[in-house]
Amino acid sequence: MTNFQDLSYQLRIGIVGLGNAGSALLPSIAKHPNVKVTAASGRNVERLKKFAGDYQAEYYLSVEDLCRSELVDAVYIASPTELHVEHVKIATNYKKHIIVEKPLAVSVEEADLLIQSAEQAGIHLIVGHSFSFEPPIRKIREIVEEGKLGNVRMINNWYYNDWMYRLRTPEELDTALGGGVTYRQGSHQFDVIRYIGGGMIRSVRAMTGRWDESRPTEGAHAAFLEFEDGTAATAVYNGYDHFLTTELTFGIGEGGPSQRTQGYASSRKAIQQLSSSDEERTLKSQKGYGGKQSKNYAQEKAHQPFFGLTVVSCERGDIRQSPNGLYVYGEDEKYEVQLGTETGRDVMVAELYDAVVGDKPPIHDGRWGKANLEVCQAVLQSARERKEIYLSHQVAIDLSHRTLMK
Repeated sequence: MTNFQDLSYQLRIGIVGLGNAGSALLPSIAKHPNVKVTAASGRNVERLKKFAGDYQAEYYLSVEDLCRSELVDAVYIASPTELHVEHVKIATNYKKHIIVEKPLAVSVEEADLLIQSAEQAGIHLIVGHSFSFEPPIRKIREIVEEGKLGNVRMINNWYYNDWMYRLRTPEELDTALGGGVTYRQGSHQFDVIRYIGGGMIRSVRAMTGRWDESRPTEGAHAAFLEFEDGTAATAVYNGYDHFLTTELTFGIGEGGPSQRTQGYASSRKAIQQLSSSDEERTLKSQKGYGGKQSKNYAQEKAHQPFFGLTVVSCERGDIRQSPNGLYVYGEDEKYEVQLGTETGRDVMVAELYDAVVGDKPPIHDGRWGKANLEVCQAVLQSARERKEIYLSHQVAIDLSHRTLMK
């Protein structure tokens, strides 16, 4: 757990966007003894008024008005990807510390602009790749660093799910705006792989798939990633709602037990019944804060979350997740490592607090987010050009300042 530097300091956070991502962070903010949500901005006035009443907070219809507030020290930017550049720049103009949802931007050039803006403003910029914050992934990295199993040599993450047929806005299905599984979910997948492997990917060879004309973006990819030290990794993602990897992960998905309760291919069949993208957009809006279909994120986690099937091979053993931690397959025995109830979002809030209050450099800073974005772009480029793509913006992970898990 994080050691807080100043128990009297209250970090005040404003939320930009009260959709799924913005709503999901609220329980983690509430858990932290020194962080408080004080404001939100968005377009849905009814939702904002409910939020303001529930949290005794301010609400605004513009991001600039929120960032202008003296009751806000930091902002969580959970707006659509295509708005990240605009909203991060507004926050840096008002010198607010930032967590921005993944991906950081849609191009490396845009990422550079945001990193430079944050540095000039003297504020911390964290990119919210929440799955590498999760306890099993962080513990795998710790085991790798301890060296008892030897050096890591191979990392595999395979994820089959229904992502393409969950409720989507048109922008989420437009690759040019950062849509599709390679940008939206590859950001998580490559982040997890880079975190475990130390960060420095040398090259990418990949293919992508667009297999449904009604959902015109990448719904699948298969990538081979080579690290600078020769470690090999595969990243396979298929969001077309046929086979689900929850069949291999104890029925557990990203937030807890598998959500498939309506029968085979229920997400795909439900989307096919909708009359228009406007109807889909309306239904998705109901999943935001206070909506008819909103989740109770405070009660979501029943087990350690599984972002697909992750298997890590070291020279003298393998590691994979268990429902409550990790299975370690050593040379002489297999054993389980039990992990606590902390969530990745809890750690993300703590990383922001430690950066602002304790002056600890965050792991998931702008350059880390830029490096993950570079992998996403390399996968798309490799698929287009059918060749290996070499990377030039990778950064190594530095855990020297972090407190080890217990």
